[in-house]
Amino acid sequence: MAAVATVGEVMAKAVVTCPSTATITEIAGLMRDRDVGDVIVNEGADVLGIVTDRDIVVRCIADGVDPNETAASAVCTMGVVSVSPSASVDEAARMMREEAVRRLPVIEAGRAVGIISLGDLAVEQHPTSALADITAQKTNR
Repeated sequence: MAAVATVGEVMAKAVVTCPSTATITEIAGLMRDRDVGDVIVNEGADVLGIVTDRDIVVRCIADGVDPNETAASAVCTMGVVSVSPSASVDEAARMMREEAVRRLPVIEAGRAVGIISLGDLAVEQHPTSALADITAQKTNR
């Protein structure tokens, strides 16, 4: 029987971060340029929250907020549930299910070192699933 994978083995290691003062326009540019759907927001050296592409749409654009004048701290999800890189993939899946989140920042010594998504879990736990197939595909730019 194979050992249970850890979060650190399957997470995306190219985590994208920004300061809490970054504007939504700057964050959207990071998402585009780095081909990601989430950015970890830092307050100094500490993780403050996370901004997803959905947050930008729902908390900014839909409310008519000026993305050039609005800081990340105004739209990010704070009090983010996170996981350690040494946690098992099963533990990450349980946390996502219980907290109803699609992504978990991976935090080590107070710093974001990665992110694990539902797609990452699908690839690891259900490699023949439709979600795993979609996740494994290159993005459609």
